[in-house]
Amino acid sequence: MDIVSLARFQFAMTTVYHFFFVPFSIGTAFAIAIMETIYVRTKNEVYKKMARYWGNIFLLSFAVGVVTGLIQEFQFGMNWSDYSRFMGDIFGAPLAFEALLAFFMESTFIGLWTFTWNKVKPGVHALFIWMTSIGSMISALWILTANSFMQNPVGYTIKDGRAEMTDFFALLKNPQLFFEYGHVIGAALMMGGVIVAGLTGFQLLRAKKQPVSDETKHIYKTSMRFGMWVSLIFAVLTIAVGHAQMQYLIKEQPMKFAATEAIYKNTKDPAGLALVGVADQKNHELKGSIEIPGMLSFMSYNKFSGSLTGMDEVNKDLTKKYGKYIAGEKMNYYPPVNTLFWSFRIMVGVGMWVALVSIVALFLTRKGKEALYEHKWMLWVVALTTFLPFIGNTVGWFVTEFGRYPWTVYGLFTIKQSVSPTVSVASLLTSNIVYFVLFTALAVVMIGLVIKELHKDPANIENPQLLEKFMDPFDKGAF
Repeated sequence: MDIVSLARFQFAMTTVYHFFFVPFSIGTAFAIAIMETIYVRTKNEVYKKMARYWGNIFLLSFAVGVVTGLIQEFQFGMNWSDYSRFMGDIFGAPLAFEALLAFFMESTFIGLWTFTWNKVKPGVHALFIWMTSIGSMISALWILTANSFMQNPVGYTIKDGRAEMTDFFALLKNPQLFFEYGHVIGAALMMGGVIVAGLTGFQLLRAKKQPVSDETKHIYKTSMRFGMWVSLIFAVLTIAVGHAQMQYLIKEQPMKFAATEAIYKNTKDPAGLALVGVADQKNHELKGSIEIPGMLSFMSYNKFSGSLTGMDEVNKDLTKKYGKYIAGEKMNYYPPVNTLFWSFRIMVGVGMWVALVSIVALFLTRKGKEALYEHKWMLWVVALTTFLPFIGNTVGWFVTEFGRYPWTVYGLFTIKQSVSPTVSVASLLTSNIVYFVLFTALAVVMIGLVIKELHKDPANIENPQLLEKFMDPFDKGAF
């Protein structure tokens, strides 16, 4: 174990765990906003009860997301101080906007929404959750602005060995940001639909053992179709934006693209798409592959012709451009190919599976049809799909971050240059263990509280919300 590996593992652990809850919160907030808007427009009480029921789940994910987000930001000072010195002038601006504008907006309106049920007009209350949802999306925009600079540096100059911003708006016009933001937000909104439909699937399975009222069952069935529609719409959008993003990477980050397809040598014309295989990173070849002839050319250029550049040639170009040595260290520009190859396929598979399950579930629950609810195995398929977006989002970030190897800021600053000079193996090992125990404890508590909230009857959800009964500032007896 060395310092760089431990520091990378710790950042990966905190980021992955935090990112379990970011799209969870963004997606469920958006879904709840639509539910409450339907209630305001139709006066259908079912949607109001749905909004309150799923709102408690959203509050839990938001709370845990805040805690893990704070821990993640500590990493920049703890383990990556040289990166912070190099990037501080640029990285700090989007993070400041995220904290002072987006997060404050999100936090303010989530409080108003939580504590004003039946205390303000329905339209005003719906506005609160919409502002919360918009705030969470703006928050993601600023974070991804910073990340997009790391992928494709723009609007900067190097002065005294540090990157300094010369054009703030260039960061917002970064083409990488357009694709990255659209893909992340689409996946988050898809996840919101999957969470609603999938957890409803568990509740309908439970209702087969412990019968519930007709009203409760109606709320569950409405939630199921609602979640599936949201899942389908945004699964298709996410796939479309992701496809456009990969075509963009062919020119902008050819090494990352080639690694996701395990292409070492320049391909034939047309190029076949490898469905499976294992990259031999020593001999630079893909073994055991099964290919669809011409498909990779079609996906890359929208036509069944055209070859693609392999990693070996890209590596020569990068070596020529940046040198064999950086900061006295011999460079290897090859990313972890097997990680990228399989992460990409899992990510795509999750998106396609969600779209397929959504289509089938909507067909089986169309007007006058109950086929989905009558078969346990079908409900189990929907229910277990709940966990797939967590996996899909995680491997998606693997593609984004591992594909940039060996850079923290592409072409400007390497991973080894970024590590804090004073950290030790002992301190990193200790903090890794502490964070792992802390995250495990949070996960156990989170799962327990979600199960507790799910077991409540949505038909009688007019009881105070999760925190409202303990600390309602609008209660007459509070002062």
